[in-house]
Amino acid sequence: MSERPTFTRRRAIATGAAAAASAALLTPASATATTTGDAKPGTKPTIVLVHGGYADSSCWNGVIQELQGQGYTTIAGSNPLRGIPTDAPYIGSLLDSISGPVVLVAHSMGGTVITNAAAGKSNVKALVYIAAFVPDVGETQGELIGKFPGSEVLPVSVPVPYTKPDGTTGTDLYLSKDGQAAFAADVSPATFRLLQATQRPFDADSFIYPTQAAAWRTIPSWGLVAGQDKAIPPAAERWMYSRANFRKVVEVPTSSHVAMISHPETTAQLIVDAARATR
Repeated sequence: MSERPTFTRRRAIATGAAAAASAALLTPASATATTTGDAKPGTKPTIVLVHGGYADSSCWNGVIQELQGQGYTTIAGSNPLRGIPTDAPYIGSLLDSISGPVVLVAHSMGGTVITNAAAGKSNVKALVYIAAFVPDVGETQGELIGKFPGSEVLPVSVPVPYTKPDGTTGTDLYLSKDGQAAFAADVSPATFRLLQATQRPFDADSFIYPTQAAAWRTIPSWGLVAGQDKAIPPAAERWMYSRANFRKVVEVPTSSHVAMISHPETTAQLIVDAARATR
């Protein structure tokens, strides 16, 4: 696949579990992670990848292949997709289990998660947002997705009621089989069918939780704009990245929302750029 980017500038394991057990349970997510031992000067950072809604950790497979090929330890964390109060502490616990520097990467709604989870984590040296939300304190995803026109993904989302632990009813949102044009227009139909069949839904309340921290204010950040994104409008991505004063922004004009699937090489290269800047 030819890529022509233009350059414009799971809680991990319940608390109380031993770090070694945490690593052993998380490794099948697609990773080889070193969670013990002191980091040596010049050691490559661990790359932690956080997926968004309508997806699971496998959406990073192409990127992981690229990164592992260049010698980077990678962990694709399983994002609960229950909203900031659950998701951010969960991913934060994963970060706490890792010895040495981390480059924390997110797609879509995962951006909101890492913006909160990375706050106060001294081992997180860089943030990378791939077609992702970059909220400020007090903002919600609902506000940000409506700030610019062009999002077409909610009309192809299927609401499914579920019972929460406290007995109340919540609503999960699934991407319908008719959602390719809005979510993943530049992948093959077969790839989309697999993505849609293996997706993890997200709680609709994810759109209403206010952001509690903005880690990008203190951690250097990088971003990728998906030029044909119909989930988060490209204009919203550009605006959020500009506001956060990202060190580098790459735009892939032909990319749908799932840039990490359709353009894994470009996505991986941006992550490597961020990783090299931490050494």
